[in-house]
Amino acid sequence: MEAVIGLEVHIQLSTKTKAFCSCKTTYGNEENTQTCPVCLGMPGALPVLNKEVVDFAIKLGLATNSKIAEKSIFSRKNYFYPDLTKGYQISQYDKPILENGKLEIETENGLKSIGITRIHIEEDTGKSNHSENFVNSTGLDFNRCGTALLEIVSEPEIKTSKEASAYLAKLRQLVRYLEICDGNLEEGSMRCDANISVRETGSKKFGTRVEVKNMNSYKNVEKAIDYEIARQIKVLENGGKIIQMTALWNADKNQTIPMRTKEDSQDYRYFPEPDLVPLLIDENWIDEIRKTLPELPKTRKERFTRELCLSDYEANVLTSAKELADYFEKTLEISKDPKLTANFVSGEVLRLLKETKSELSELKITPEKLGKILTLLQTNKLNLQNAKKIFDEIAQNGSEPEKIMREKGLEQSLDTNELETWVSEVLAENPNEALRFKSGETKLQAFFMGKIMQKSRGKANAQLVTKVLLEKLK
Repeated sequence: MEAVIGLEVHIQLSTKTKAFCSCKTTYGNEENTQTCPVCLGMPGALPVLNKEVVDFAIKLGLATNSKIAEKSIFSRKNYFYPDLTKGYQISQYDKPILENGKLEIETENGLKSIGITRIHIEEDTGKSNHSENFVNSTGLDFNRCGTALLEIVSEPEIKTSKEASAYLAKLRQLVRYLEICDGNLEEGSMRCDANISVRETGSKKFGTRVEVKNMNSYKNVEKAIDYEIARQIKVLENGGKIIQMTALWNADKNQTIPMRTKEDSQDYRYFPEPDLVPLLIDENWIDEIRKTLPELPKTRKERFTRELCLSDYEANVLTSAKELADYFEKTLEISKDPKLTANFVSGEVLRLLKETKSELSELKITPEKLGKILTLLQTNKLNLQNAKKIFDEIAQNGSEPEKIMREKGLEQSLDTNELETWVSEVLAENPNEALRFKSGETKLQAFFMGKIMQKSRGKANAQLVTKVLLEKLK
């Protein structure tokens, strides 16, 4: 049997104010301090569409090659949640702003294009709090209520959990490049629901789908999809029937938990939103937004491989986030060496980010300071070992590379007499090893190099030391 998977991804837009009112969208503020009669759904309060929401939607439409509708309509999606004060959600139904897009992902078998059925604008609900602060009750926070969302609905063309995870990662990368969403799954600014069904391999008929919610990481997306595929196959093989429903993913128990029978569109009783006029978008508006588009990940990766001669792997790592690619290019402006810069950014910089759990903007080692370190390395004033020492020092105190080099005595020695002295002393201290090397144990070269570097406190130039050492061991 084979799986058929479609993803519905909600991204919370990084607009300064909500979709239909002027309330702020700051995350983490005190509960119920960012509300007004409009987002609370008070009688007589009228919504007004935030233009920035449409700008962001057009950006994503251009980036996904979607058809941008000249005319789209807002609708009321009617359902009850305790944190949805109006009893309905302003959304788009039969006439969304974007349709027929695509997103290209990388799979084990090469590139695969996943179709995007539609992307539409809607508002978020509030948030229910079931923490220990609310015994036998639920706390309701309406700060999030009315925040602008885009819902991206894929075609059911995803076959495996790995493809689903790759699709989600690519979409997250794209919206972060466009700077329309921070893509934070843990904070809920990017949320993924998966519609999963199974059918006989090669069949064209879709099976009964189950929608799985509550997946807040790539790992959980993969686990939930794999679990649900296996569960459905087992049910069918035992002669059972799949019930269409919505399920929650329980990460602690590693299983899906039935939540409710799945609604169809008619259950939401959609009808046109009477308080909002149709949204009309002309070519001038689209051209205006097109001028603001950044260089997108795929184009940037191709430029890195073509112009900078980086490998596919290096270019993939460096373009994985816009901030990282920007950091790399700013460093490269000073260092002028693509390979060396790529190695340090993908190695030392990413290591530091992981160890400190920091953002690039928080690092004390700026692109300018890293560029200076790499210049010192290229001009043989530093060796690689000491360049990394200075990198770590700057990461701690933010000092200047040359200042640390002078204060710590790390400048590389190119003095031949000094190098010969260090080599001679090490050979005199290790006569047995010298004889063994001359007898053919050439692997001892690494032993001598280590001793010489230790004696020089890392100041010896490795290439010159190697030359002097081999001459003396002839």
